[in-house]
Amino acid sequence: MENTAQTRDPEKRRRFFKRAAIATLIGGIAAGIGIKAYAQGGGRCGWHRSSFGVGPLDPATVDEHLERMLKHLYVEIDATDEQKAKLGPIVKQAAKDLLPLRDKIQDARKRTVELLTGDAVDRAAIEALRAEHLQLAEQASRRIAQALADAAEVLTPAQRKELAARIEKHRGGWRHG
Repeated sequence: MENTAQTRDPEKRRRFFKRAAIATLIGGIAAGIGIKAYAQGGGRCGWHRSSFGVGPLDPATVDEHLERMLKHLYVEIDATDEQKAKLGPIVKQAAKDLLPLRDKIQDARKRTVELLTGDAVDRAAIEALRAEHLQLAEQASRRIAQALADAAEVLTPAQRKELAARIEKHRGGWRHG
């Protein structure tokens, strides 16, 4: 009963939705970083010339894309120099920590194809691979959540609200476009 009373408290619900919006916002930023970095993998140019997530990533190219994305973010939130000094390392360290998981996920995908196209279906191996894939996803999710929380602490409530509004505006356009 007490739990039901808490879920009906408008202030707690409002705080929850604000936090969810901020997490979505930062998650969108992180996803954008990843997509742009993956799209430039292996020295290829652009999204259409390379497959998503294929090939090695050049650390210099990843840093270049992160810098460009951060500059756009700083303008959108009117970041102070102190915020810039804190946000840059948060984003760059998260990307550095997540890149090794990319290789492991690619390897797991290759092994999945091998298992499913082999002469015999090895259900135990498929299950083990599924469990490994979930563990990798959990590691990535945990690291992204940590980076999102770290970045949210650097921003003011007004900046978080502005970013959330921009994400919601873009979501509507993407949904219909």
